[in-house]
Amino acid sequence: MLNLRPYIKGIILLGGLLVLLTHQALAQQLPLYSQYMMNKFLLNPAVAGSEGYTAFNITAREQWIGMKHSPKTHAVSAQTRILRNSFISKDASVRRKSKSSSRSGKVGLGGYIFNDQSGLVNRTGLQLTYAYHISFRRGQLSFGLSGSFYQFRVDKEKIILYDPNDDLVNNFNNRLWVPDASIGVYYSDPRLYAGLSVSDLFQASFKFGKEGYDNFRLLRHYYAIGGYNFELNDYLIFEPSALIKASEVWSFQADITAKMYIYEDYWAGLSYRTGGALIVMGGLRVDKFFFGYAFDYTLSSIQRHSFGSHEFILAIKLGDSARRYKWLIRY
Repeated sequence: MLNLRPYIKGIILLGGLLVLLTHQALAQQLPLYSQYMMNKFLLNPAVAGSEGYTAFNITAREQWIGMKHSPKTHAVSAQTRILRNSFISKDASVRRKSKSSSRSGKVGLGGYIFNDQSGLVNRTGLQLTYAYHISFRRGQLSFGLSGSFYQFRVDKEKIILYDPNDDLVNNFNNRLWVPDASIGVYYSDPRLYAGLSVSDLFQASFKFGKEGYDNFRLLRHYYAIGGYNFELNDYLIFEPSALIKASEVWSFQADITAKMYIYEDYWAGLSYRTGGALIVMGGLRVDKFFFGYAFDYTLSSIQRHSFGSHEFILAIKLGDSARRYKWLIRY
């Protein structure tokens, strides 16, 4: 059994530092994901193909249920590794088989479509990703680049005007098309993963109104993720992880998470999000299917007007031993 005593002090110090550095909540320009560790590809393009599987993920998040026009996020993603050759099984004898393997491919591809609604603003987008993976003795280093295309739409029918003749609302274009990009770097080995990424790289500007109205600009966002697997025994795995988010105006938010896995088929975890939220999560694996659920309990006054936030994830991982890599990171 692994002795955690040498690591406990460091984990406590790291958690305390994150809380101090991230006391200011991050404005929700981009959607939140409580179970980010189940589909890190949504936050970092370099993750595409890093696990060696062909993976499909569906994410549905309903935030602050019970409040009118509360944020909602739905995303469907896919990613894969382009392999040059797979493992070849050769019959050496009736009782014994040998396997030989060739060099794996280094290119990962991915993409996802999403719809994010916050208040009267609806954002629908498409993102396509290219990733390149460099293998090491124990793991791999990955680089990723994504191109994205958003449509912003404002539901004018639900706007209540104090002045029915308001020029700004009556004359603005409520459908805008905005291109942008994201970049990322990601390292993974059998126990550790860590990554940095930047979204809305070009801080694309868009104008709702006609001449005479100011341009609005998306803020660049930065993500840092990391986690480590402690194998406690043959069937228990403890994984602390963290997600730190920052915007271009240097507002911060962090998710600090601790998860426990049983036989890699069941897991449960607890997160604290700076700005005031506790998150309880759990899930299970059935063959190639992974199911995850998270409940966010808001610690601010919003909780008096809502029934919390709910997030569901369904993942399918396809690929046999030919697509398994020694640096495969567990959920």
